[in-house]
Amino acid sequence: MTHTPSAPDATVPDGISAPVAPAELPALRRRVQAALIATQILGGLGIAIGFALAAVLARDVSGTEALSGLASTASVAGSALLAMPLATLMARRGRRAGLVLAYLLGALGAGVVVLGAVLGNFPVLLVGLVGFGAGSSANLAARFAAADLAEPDRRARAISTVVWATTIGAVLGPNVAAPAGKSVSGLGIPAAAGPFVWAAGVFVLAAAVVAVLLRPDPLLTARALDAGPGEAAEGRSLRAGMDAVRKSPRARLALVTIAGSHTAMVSIMSMTPVALTHHGADIQLIGLVISGHIAGMYAFSPLMGWLSDRLGRLAVIGLAVGLIGAAALVAGTAGPSHGRTALGLFVLGLGWSAGLVSGSALLTDSVPQAARAAVQGLSDFVMNTAAGAGGLAAGLIVSQAGYGPLNAIAACLLLPMAALALRGALRKA
Repeated sequence: MTHTPSAPDATVPDGISAPVAPAELPALRRRVQAALIATQILGGLGIAIGFALAAVLARDVSGTEALSGLASTASVAGSALLAMPLATLMARRGRRAGLVLAYLLGALGAGVVVLGAVLGNFPVLLVGLVGFGAGSSANLAARFAAADLAEPDRRARAISTVVWATTIGAVLGPNVAAPAGKSVSGLGIPAAAGPFVWAAGVFVLAAAVVAVLLRPDPLLTARALDAGPGEAAEGRSLRAGMDAVRKSPRARLALVTIAGSHTAMVSIMSMTPVALTHHGADIQLIGLVISGHIAGMYAFSPLMGWLSDRLGRLAVIGLAVGLIGAAALVAGTAGPSHGRTALGLFVLGLGWSAGLVSGSALLTDSVPQAARAAVQGLSDFVMNTAAGAGGLAAGLIVSQAGYGPLNAIAACLLLPMAALALRGALRKA
């Protein structure tokens, strides 16, 4: 379904009535995309600053490496817990309300992380990391906001452009983790918690940018242009979204792709800093490795979007399977070679990008416009719940068996994704 209004006087329900003529849509798309790019840069910076040393901070506060994986688990759990309420809020009030709330909750969570670190209280630290996960929810939801007004044959590229914008902040984040730690040295705050102080301020700024610049709201605008003000509200409910997924094999494939790619990536990436410390890596080197990984995640997303639009979603899902599998092999057999670990993490980021962009575009393609916000929220809930479980298991696996077996197990998560994609390709043929 294209975003072409049936009449030039379609009304945008964004607090005021604003006529949107067909000729105005290109400029509107550019304006919305610019606002989303700005917030993705800030959001990516905030997430990456904090997450770079989250596992190390959890290990230091808990006193045991076995619990270090709970850092990513708690953060991902926060993203999962917020996904459905956020989808409900967006379905009713639009993207802007949901994104502002999520970034503010992320800032609050970062503050609680710092409190837990100062007190040496591991449960408080975990509660803070749950709230910090809201920042990830906001950045993930923004990719769907980019698709709201996009033309169908450019939808993957619209998603990938906003995902790409995260590169700037996300690559910079781990490299300022050390300065952030030093900046709090005289305040009685542990160095590993310093990045969360900075992250809180960045999330507040991101919320302000969304509130001011994301106007008119892209979801409400798309809904008005597609269906008009008479659209039934019940068609936008979470139940309607789940029904839409049940009726669409392609939507189910999209969900499995997004969840599988994300879970494999989080499981491996979250424990890589711990594995690197086993082989003598310092904070600066860890930051460089994670920066390379994040560059793979985001910097090449426009290529993944172009491939998804030109070659099809299924082809890029297959590419994601191949890349993540190769990454698990390289990183899992790296041993003391920091260079091989860095290469494996970079390829892992590429595979995640291919899976997220193609899966998100396929999901948006496969369900009606009215149900999209609910289905997208369901997608983020599933992906973050699965990744949370993966992060928890990752810490236990590394403590008991090692980093290599973790990569092998993560690669096995690709099997359902590969099977469904192959079945979809055969059915299409």
